[in-house]
Amino acid sequence: MEWQTLLSDKRERENSGRTKTADLRSEFEKDYHRIIGSASFRRLQDKTQVFPLDKSDFIRTRLTHSLEVSSLGKSLAQNIGENILKYKKNSGFTPHMKEDISHILECAGLIHDIGNPPFGHFGEEAIRDWFVRNLPELSFRGRKLEDMFTEQMKQDFYHFEGNAQALRLVTKLHYLVDEHGMNLTYALLNTIIKYPVSSVGIRENSGNIREKKMGYYYADEDVFRRITSATGAGNCRHPLTYILEAADDLAYKTADIEDAFVKGFITYPALERELAVLERGEPQSSFRAADKLRQLYERGVQKGVSNPEDYAVKNWIISAQGFLISCATFGFTSNYDSIMDGSFEKDLFYGTFGERLMDLLGDMAYRRVFTSRAIYRMEVHESTILNYLMDRLIYAVLHYDEEGRTETIDRRIVSFISDNYKNAYQLHSSGKSEAEKIYLRLLLVTDYVCGMTDSYAKRLYQEMNGIL
Repeated sequence: MEWQTLLSDKRERENSGRTKTADLRSEFEKDYHRIIGSASFRRLQDKTQVFPLDKSDFIRTRLTHSLEVSSLGKSLAQNIGENILKYKKNSGFTPHMKEDISHILECAGLIHDIGNPPFGHFGEEAIRDWFVRNLPELSFRGRKLEDMFTEQMKQDFYHFEGNAQALRLVTKLHYLVDEHGMNLTYALLNTIIKYPVSSVGIRENSGNIREKKMGYYYADEDVFRRITSATGAGNCRHPLTYILEAADDLAYKTADIEDAFVKGFITYPALERELAVLERGEPQSSFRAADKLRQLYERGVQKGVSNPEDYAVKNWIISAQGFLISCATFGFTSNYDSIMDGSFEKDLFYGTFGERLMDLLGDMAYRRVFTSRAIYRMEVHESTILNYLMDRLIYAVLHYDEEGRTETIDRRIVSFISDNYKNAYQLHSSGKSEAEKIYLRLLLVTDYVCGMTDSYAKRLYQEMNGIL
């Protein structure tokens, strides 16, 4: 792979040829303004990161998380770009390219979660589980949908994925000017494709990170091929995707600990104990995690802050992020050749001193937060909402565009769905087979559900059940 093509600033719809005004922005800077002005981006302010419908103004939402990933991604890109230049990793890499990758990562951080449904990652699981339970039972004019669909169509729903939905949203569903969505640059679009495989190419246990999940739906394979052909990445991961993933992992694993501490799931003594065990296991690491936490606590006491434990944990998060940025930078530059030839199979923390710290933070959040009774209780509520909405919407769309076939109540339910999504369906279903049209109608439902905020999903559920 070559940077000249990897940083393709082409778009699905090129400039119409009208006279350009004086605009000194690069194409990637223009992407930034397209994103932050979009309704899809604004909706992230009411989508769950960890704690759904939380009343605290401190706890992170998808919006604040995306802003943090954007910031960390840009910082990582600047560090890595400077290292490529300083150590002459690639003679074709220029200072201007360093600026470009910084802008691309800044934009990619903003949209990496834009396709996720309400209620965080549990929302994805709930939608997948719904299809596993119900798709085998669905029929159309006496024929089971499973018998009508190709294997890839079925697996798209059984492996429903927010990453694939993000690509679909920004390329097709954000119907503002035309059918090309936000019409972002190919380099940016390729960067957000974390898994360049279809739903039938998933190999969860292969050890290759690119095959863990799917990156695009059958319905969007044509877009995927155009993007990866323009950048030259093909079926390999785009090099900037590794940086985006590192920024995302770094952001949520440190933020989950901070949010969990504020909510009382993790205490200062518990964090100190677990970091001490890690510290003893890595005597060569330059980042003495437990020592740093204690030093910050003592500084808080000396400063006379009202809560030295709070002071220590929040400042420790900042120190840990700085250390982990350096680890990810090393991970990219030390594996530069295999990343550029598409053979690198791990994440950027693999083999660095940051790997065990990242694993510990993720494990702590899982043990102390995600498997807690409080979170389980919320997820049961969320499951009830999503299962009900999926039940009503899927059955309502089965005969959506067939004249005279839709029941009265189903027509009213379909009317709730955004015209943008229905316009996209009409455009892409034209001339398709009956099976493909039904497949696209099921995607119409997941498009609508994924576009919902937490509050909207809850409110729609209440309204449809007459709960006023």
